[in-house]
Amino acid sequence: MPHNDTEQELLPGQRAAVLVNEGPDFSFKIQSLDRPTVGPKEVLVELEVTGICGTDLALAAGYLGKPKSIIGHEGVGRIIAVGSASSSVAIGQRVGVGWLRDSCGSCRPCMLGGETRCQLQIFSGRMVEGTLATLTVVPERYIVPLPEDLSAEQLAPIMCAGVTAYKALKCSDASPGSWVAISGAAGGVGALAVQYAKAMGYRTIAIDGGEIPKQKCLDAGADIYLDYEKETDLKAAVTRETNGTLCSAAIVCAGSAPAYEAALTCVDYFGTLVGVGITPPTSKVAFHPLALIDTGIKIIGSMVGSRADILEAVEFVRRGLVTPKTVTIGLDELNQHIKKINEIDGKLVVRLSG
Repeated sequence: MPHNDTEQELLPGQRAAVLVNEGPDFSFKIQSLDRPTVGPKEVLVELEVTGICGTDLALAAGYLGKPKSIIGHEGVGRIIAVGSASSSVAIGQRVGVGWLRDSCGSCRPCMLGGETRCQLQIFSGRMVEGTLATLTVVPERYIVPLPEDLSAEQLAPIMCAGVTAYKALKCSDASPGSWVAISGAAGGVGALAVQYAKAMGYRTIAIDGGEIPKQKCLDAGADIYLDYEKETDLKAAVTRETNGTLCSAAIVCAGSAPAYEAALTCVDYFGTLVGVGITPPTSKVAFHPLALIDTGIKIIGSMVGSRADILEAVEFVRRGLVTPKTVTIGLDELNQHIKKINEIDGKLVVRLSG
């Protein structure tokens, strides 16, 4: 039987990585905390793992405003308790907890089917406590059911990085068989974007810098690798490598203004530039309006994905078409690895319990 709200106070607490020294020198302190209180229409999830995302670093560094003391938003676990008014979920159900923790369902963006643009959206780690803890509370109406036949380590990266890559490609409206450029292709989102692009039938140009990223991109399925550190003119390089064809779409996963500006030059007439990489607050992207007017190029910003997008993205993993590469650590090892996620060969996943 589900625990009621009063019983929560009698049960053991939780372990969490608590953010300290918010800013450039941030770190985490592993602490034992009280068990979270579960509201009538909420569920309590015991998390098995959580992935670490570049957005977590931005939160911890203070780039996205004041974060909560517990960040994280790529959690996978099981429901262990439900609120007194919850009725549509079951104890033991496997669920995911992502960046978007809740949406109102009634504002104009929500009514138009865009819950990721909800005007009252709630973000994990930014407005409510995130997933770097053994326990977390989620609104019953916003749980993401996950399949049983994949490991938690494979599922965690899809909750943010994977669905972000997949949704960006969906937004591009590129036709299967056309060329798609992935800028920042060796990063957490970029490497998954290369895999999803291949699985969705695109020919993929991976853009990054260095020989190690080159091998990562080719291993992920890229048809062509372009090293931006060696190419002075990316447009010319794309044209050269594709025998004269530009890209139907470019997905910018890199968080820099030059990456956006260079990627735009690689997009063909009537193509689409999709931005998911977050630049620092002081960084501004600049281009002349004629770059759009003359070519008909569209620029779209894409942010994670809806619950339906997550389930679609997971199906690619179930079918073996996308295989997230992960490196798993314990909660006590977090401080040793979190600032090195760009050096890790795969997505960093923290094991919390189980």
